[in-house]
Amino acid sequence: MTTQRVFSGVQPTGNLHLGNYLGAIVNFVKLQSSYECIYCVVDLHAITVPMSVWGGPDELRRCTREVTAAFIASGIDPKKNIIFNQSQVAGHAELTWVFNCVARLGWLNRMTQFKEKAGKDRENASVGLYDYPVLMAADILLYRATHVPVGEDQKQHLELARDIAQKFNNDFSESIAANKQPATYFPLPEPVITGPATRVMSLRDGAKKMSKSDASDYSRINLSDDADAIAQKIRKAKTDPEPLPSEEKGLEARPEADNLVGIFAALSGTPKADVLREFGGAQFSGFKSNLVDLAVAKLSPITTEMKRLSQDHAYVDSVLIDGGERANAIAEQTIKDVKDIVGFIRRK
Repeated sequence: MTTQRVFSGVQPTGNLHLGNYLGAIVNFVKLQSSYECIYCVVDLHAITVPMSVWGGPDELRRCTREVTAAFIASGIDPKKNIIFNQSQVAGHAELTWVFNCVARLGWLNRMTQFKEKAGKDRENASVGLYDYPVLMAADILLYRATHVPVGEDQKQHLELARDIAQKFNNDFSESIAANKQPATYFPLPEPVITGPATRVMSLRDGAKKMSKSDASDYSRINLSDDADAIAQKIRKAKTDPEPLPSEEKGLEARPEADNLVGIFAALSGTPKADVLREFGGAQFSGFKSNLVDLAVAKLSPITTEMKRLSQDHAYVDSVLIDGGERANAIAEQTIKDVKDIVGFIRRK
């Protein structure tokens, strides 16, 4: 029986915000009760864009520790789960090369996220950015993960991982059998989409995803924000002049209202319908006051603990090193198997 194993990663790009928390981290916490979980700070992915974006070596180290601290402060147990930074395990890069020889250019040319991130100056984008989805497939399949928590924008990458796994299993089927491995050596990982707020939008524009790259700091609630900053940002969040509706269909064509109701639902762990039953007909000023109280109550303890841990470099680094050793123990076996299946001669 295949181990039910979750793999997911977060980029260490600084300014973790509410969208990262509600869209990913809060679900990571839930999954640890049902699966064997591996959570990775994907520092190899971080350097696929220009250094001016990821900030250079010191900033990369700072952000790697910050993401790790956020994992732990949010309730992920580093003893029960594996938390590590990607670059500690050489197998990620090794398996990526093998998968580069399995994947097809046509598959990568269909990846919409590359087109979005590269923009008009596509010829100046790094090869790493183009190859990002293959590295992501290697991240998942190196641990033969069966489940991956993904947002809407990552579904296409998970489909590619499944395609690569399927093609590897087919291309090397005879060798897989000769090496006494299961025919589906690489499992086809399934998406796990949980929670009512998998996609949190900007507080200034309900049509745009909440992002650290937005020029306005008022577009997002950072996990490093104190209670006063959280309150100010929610009170200044864009709304419309109509009162809150009593039913979900009343949120259609009202993206800012829909976003704030979704945030309240996610933070309170209740469906949107219940939120609207409570606040339907109310003006936004009263609803925002309640949202401020809820957000501060939920986020302030995480912020305080995250800041404390971020300053304790020795502890955070020890978590990453321990996690890296445990991740490597799994990864090394996969790499040995793959080398035997492909036909590489290796040191026994």
